[in-house]
Amino acid sequence: MVPEHAHDWPLLSLFVMGAYSNRTELGERFISGPSAVFYAAGAPHSNQATAEGFEQIEIEFDPAWLGRSGLPGVPVRRWLGGIASAEAHALALACSQELTEKSLLVALRRFFGKALRESPLTRPDWIEQVTLRLKKDTASKVAGLAREVGLHPSWLGSAYRHVTGEGPLETAARFRIEHAARLLRETDLPYADIALDAGFCDQSHMIRTFRRILGRLPSAVRQDRRHFRQPPLFEFRSSLR
Repeated sequence: MVPEHAHDWPLLSLFVMGAYSNRTELGERFISGPSAVFYAAGAPHSNQATAEGFEQIEIEFDPAWLGRSGLPGVPVRRWLGGIASAEAHALALACSQELTEKSLLVALRRFFGKALRESPLTRPDWIEQVTLRLKKDTASKVAGLAREVGLHPSWLGSAYRHVTGEGPLETAARFRIEHAARLLRETDLPYADIALDAGFCDQSHMIRTFRRILGRLPSAVRQDRRHFRQPPLFEFRSSLR
């Protein structure tokens, strides 16, 4: 549990993996996929993690540093799915690499520039059905998922990405990573055993997927265990205040 708190500067919170309940003046919302939440300075919020935990990257910044780029004109703004969530994932991935102040500024401007132009999306019921199926069986094929919900496979893939911000196969890969990350942090199992238990073909497949989706290696995730379940797990702050 991250108790209710607020920040002195605007804050952008980027989903990395896991699931949590986010409480703000907008009410309570369960978050379990690519997303971003903006908090204006002084906006109170709290998070309640599920049993599987959650990870996020927080970027706190001086709005003057952002320059001409606009910010939401409300205390709290959530982006759950769509282009904004895809951009949020790209920004989170960039933050896992070596960033300069200039490259972070460019990335933030890109995110807000696209996110603020996006209209709220309607989330069809079949989206949750497909997501639950992928969580239960990460080896599910798009063709099989399409048959279950009565949609054409090619249309399902593009529609799912449009609504959630990631494709069905990316969702499945993220679920495998989440499973593997828990084992890496909570057990001493060998990497090869964890890879198979999480649904990867082998250890090499797990390493490639971690690098592509998470921007880190399994070995780096295992080193995080000393901070496990101690919020915040990851935090990226601008040095300019």
